[in-house]
Amino acid sequence: MKCELVFVGTELLLGDILNTNAQYLSKKLAALGFDVMFQSVVGDNPERLRSVLEEALSRSDVIITTGGLGPTKDDLTKEICAGVFGLPLEMHEESLERIHEYFKAKNAPMPKSNEKQALMPRGSVVFKNNNGTAPGCAMEKDGKHIIILPGPPREMHMMFEEGALPYLRRFSDHVIISHTARTFGIGESLMAEKAGDLLDMQNPTVAPYAKSGEALLRVTAKCENEKQAEELISPVVEEIKNRLGSMVYGIDLSSMEQAVVSLLKEKKLTVATAESCTGGLISKRLTDISGASEVFGCGVVSYSNEVKEKLLGVKKKHLEKYGAVSEVVAASMALGVQKLSGADIGVSVTGIAGPSSDGTNKPVGLVYIAVTDGSSYRLKKLTTGHAEKGCRDYNRTVSASTALNEVRLFVLEKENASKDINAFINSF
Repeated sequence: MKCELVFVGTELLLGDILNTNAQYLSKKLAALGFDVMFQSVVGDNPERLRSVLEEALSRSDVIITTGGLGPTKDDLTKEICAGVFGLPLEMHEESLERIHEYFKAKNAPMPKSNEKQALMPRGSVVFKNNNGTAPGCAMEKDGKHIIILPGPPREMHMMFEEGALPYLRRFSDHVIISHTARTFGIGESLMAEKAGDLLDMQNPTVAPYAKSGEALLRVTAKCENEKQAEELISPVVEEIKNRLGSMVYGIDLSSMEQAVVSLLKEKKLTVATAESCTGGLISKRLTDISGASEVFGCGVVSYSNEVKEKLLGVKKKHLEKYGAVSEVVAASMALGVQKLSGADIGVSVTGIAGPSSDGTNKPVGLVYIAVTDGSSYRLKKLTTGHAEKGCRDYNRTVSASTALNEVRLFVLEKENASKDINAFINSF
């Protein structure tokens, strides 16, 4: 079935709110086997919304809207959708009672205006809102369907899973399943080259994608059921892992930090961070992962040379002779934070994020990363090549991702790591 998404809210048009609902719904509908043909964003204007809906219904079978279900006068999505189908609004007593209970649980009086949220199109299938006051619904006329969902993602996600998804499953005669191999340290073009003939497959298909510092291979199969799709996908995913080796850091993982936290948990290891140019970004990304406390307990943002020296034990002579952005300082920082924290592994980052340099001849985007367990170590020299205006965030993001990947590789390939970090530092 052809599907179309309509997102309602002036705040979306103005850019005040990021439209994450678009990504969420597109993924969910693709998995159901629906073809998402168009996406539209319209402000809180009844005439424009009506026009968008009428055009959408002329070319698609299912229209899904989000937003415009609040209690205020400009929240008119439900009214306009019902009007397009010629359906009157009627009080849905169960929804009204749920709204009353919502305010009662908060020990707050219910404004009279909230009653309008319980008005539903006649004959519609009503979806409960377990995270708010605005119920959603699905209505049908002449083989066309309009599904109305709230705008806040926290409310919309649950309502889609519990209400809209079961409703839509009735119209799907196949499933589309995807698995994504996430890689690091290889560009999209080289990854595609290594994938080679896999990219020519028809079912499943293999498609490359690029992100900042990462490249992805998505394997997608379209079948009558999930079991058949998985049987097609599984050998292809294994072949990708064989061809790309340790450059594949995970299958269907959300991020590099998730991969690192999972690996450290598996190996029963802990890590501590010493950051300069990344300013605590590595620590932030690690602690974004639920359960990271099992593997992460200490992070030091050693932005100044004084902190590098006094807290992490970086030698003053090394800072003066080689500068803060150097391999010996990176190694000293990693060793220092590993000793300071008592963690199994210390990782450090020091570099020039930009857009200006540090007064030396070293280029913007030059970064040194070190990982150590107090004995063995890995050193990585990274040159991002980005020195343009606005490069700072990019350089920091890529540096943090690379540091996390170096931790992963150190754990996986420790036997190949260099030996005796103390001897290395003392050689300068």
